[in-house]
Amino acid sequence: MLIAPEQFFAFLAAALLITVSPGPDNLMVLGVGMSRGRRQGMAFGFGCALGCLSHTVLAALGVSALIKASPLAFGGLKLAGGLYLVWLGIGALRSRGGVRVDGSTSPDESLGKLFAKGLFANSINPKVVLFFLSFLPQFVVAERGGASWQTAQLGLIFTAQACVLFGLLGYFSGAVGAWLNRRPRAGLWLDRMAGTIFVGLGVRLIVAR
Repeated sequence: MLIAPEQFFAFLAAALLITVSPGPDNLMVLGVGMSRGRRQGMAFGFGCALGCLSHTVLAALGVSALIKASPLAFGGLKLAGGLYLVWLGIGALRSRGGVRVDGSTSPDESLGKLFAKGLFANSINPKVVLFFLSFLPQFVVAERGGASWQTAQLGLIFTAQACVLFGLLGYFSGAVGAWLNRRPRAGLWLDRMAGTIFVGLGVRLIVAR
């Protein structure tokens, strides 16, 4: 069963805003693109995006196991995830901006190596694992059944939009990176919007319980 349209559009909107908010992944994509070229930036970006698939598998298996074991345990995961999202949101809302992209030169690497580097860096990042375990379940409707399949679909949607946005970041890295460097606080409003989404999701869940 496919996720409901309202699930899809709500999740996609949140995922897009979170992905474009200044963070380690997209700033590294910009840095690679600026220092090595468009193709290299895109290769690294695609690797980072596809690294989300490993976190999707872990989240889907974890959610499925928790629901089978105890609906109460699943509720506990969503509550803990909600609190974590509120914490992330407060951090983003308190951010002072100051984004700067490092476009310094570095040794040449093949497109394959850059792709693998991005894939590996994202796949083993414990912060991304924790984020997926907190973020994806917020959009799972347990009453619809197939929670693991819902989670997998959400993870695939997140990965797909990340591929598109990171690919665009890599391609336009020179222009985007230069624009951000000329406006060191340009990411501030994105942080504010992402923080509002995080806090809103977390509070909604906590209050709903």
